[in-house]
Amino acid sequence: MKKIRKIDVIQQNPRNKKLRVAAYCRVSTKYESQKTSIELQKEYYTKLIENNPDWENAGVFVDYGSRCRTKGRPSFCEMIHKAMKGEIDYIITKSISRFSGNTVDMLKIIRNLEEKKVTVCFEKENLTSTDEKAEMMITLYTALAQDEVRNMSENIKWGFTQRFMNGETLNNYKNFYGFYVENGELKINEEQAAVVRNIFNWYLEGESLWQIKLQLEKDGIRTASGGKVWYDTVILGMLCNEKYAGDSMLQKTYTEDFLTGKRAKNVGQRERYYISNSHEGIVSKEIFEKVQREMESRKRVVWNEEGSTTVRKKYNAQNVLGNVLVCGECGASFRRRTQREKVVY
Repeated sequence: MKKIRKIDVIQQNPRNKKLRVAAYCRVSTKYESQKTSIELQKEYYTKLIENNPDWENAGVFVDYGSRCRTKGRPSFCEMIHKAMKGEIDYIITKSISRFSGNTVDMLKIIRNLEEKKVTVCFEKENLTSTDEKAEMMITLYTALAQDEVRNMSENIKWGFTQRFMNGETLNNYKNFYGFYVENGELKINEEQAAVVRNIFNWYLEGESLWQIKLQLEKDGIRTASGGKVWYDTVILGMLCNEKYAGDSMLQKTYTEDFLTGKRAKNVGQRERYYISNSHEGIVSKEIFEKVQREMESRKRVVWNEEGSTTVRKKYNAQNVLGNVLVCGECGASFRRRTQREKVVY
């Protein structure tokens, strides 16, 4: 007669050591009220881990940032990296929405951690990633969290649009050469404003962006962030910025996807709002418009049978005639060269 004996599962601990437990805390902003919240969370999880005799504290990781993106959450990335290296066995967090609000990212992270035998515990949902139906429940809760973020994003967009329509500017600049922010308003920094006026005047006098850059560095002028090196792209941006003339163009950029947070330049995809005299300007509107016309004049238009095509060429401040001489038939610019020891065009 056959005899069957059941052999129970043996809970193995190959390291024969305490379970290395980490905790993850997150709030969306660094406002004082949320700083208090994050400190309470850290204190709670530290005590929770250290009061368990079978656990070893592998760290309490804290972030301020969006739940939808791992980018911008350095502590989260550090924690996952350590778990993948085998330095963490168990992760505790308050809820699924604290961990991630992106369904695709959540499932990818959970599956990667499972391969390394790392368990994630979500206290609010009373759920762990090793539960039999964990993936289905995690997917459901994360989808709800993601939709909540989408609704919040839409509400924020609506709020910004209303502010723009009312002519309210968002002056939250950290470094804006020539200005400083006081009570949400742009105020002129007189020392830097003198440099801004010089930049506009130099450009109208025929100097190139590169020559202006060299002049600023020669004079020992520091950038808005305190750097010694000026870039011609920064100077170009200053010459094109309507705020130096006292106006404001609102919604120059927009967020393409609330999940990735990727921003794009608004060249007509969204509404834009132009506010005249939104603040005191550094240069006059006449000077600003002259600079814009000068920029256009430094471009070349070559005519062909199908119409006109704009060809952007580098302005040559050393070759004045080459900048102004154009063909009367096709509009192409003349080039300077030396032929038989004579300069010809």
